[in-house]
Amino acid sequence: MSKQYSPVDRQRNLRLALILASVAVTFFAGFVAKMVMFSHH
Repeated sequence: MSKQYSPVDRQRNLRLALILASVAVTFFAGFVAKMVMFSHH
């Protein structure tokens, strides 16, 4: 088994990484917003 990636695999992995990163950022932003809203009350 060779560890050579085709451009298609690299593009697929990049898209998956971007999706995971955007999901993590969305959860983090929601968590921060919730903390800010609860700290004001």
